[in-house]
Amino acid sequence: MNMLMNFVLALQLISALVMIGLVLIQHGKGADMGASFGSGASGSLFGATGSANFLSRSTAACAAVFFACTLALAYTSNARPEASATSILDRPAAGASAPRPSPSGAGAIPGPASGVVVVPPPAMPAAPVAPVAPVAASGAGAIPQK
Repeated sequence: MNMLMNFVLALQLISALVMIGLVLIQHGKGADMGASFGSGASGSLFGATGSANFLSRSTAACAAVFFACTLALAYTSNARPEASATSILDRPAAGASAPRPSPSGAGAIPGPASGVVVVPPPAMPAAPVAPVAPVAASGAGAIPQK
């Protein structure tokens, strides 16, 4: 299957490059006006009207191959998982029967509900702090008033 997808991808790239070349080679609608007045376009390889017909049909064929390859790649690359016979709701939840222990071990510490009194540690004396002058955040205090 992988080899087939590589072949389709290579065919798509080649058809895209050929289609780009064919579009660039084609003449515009105004280019045929010069051929009717004796311009050198009538002496071309395909004739005065044969080149437009041949190039436009070749471009259409390359476009059809390109779109077919694109659809084939889109169809084969859309890998859907197969539907299972059971639902996710039918499966039991993982760990639903036993309670999970707390990761910090806080459940093992007795609290006030168990009758044990928790005494906080004595407070450390605070270091003296020098007073700090307030700073104007917006700079509005620096504007002189009249």
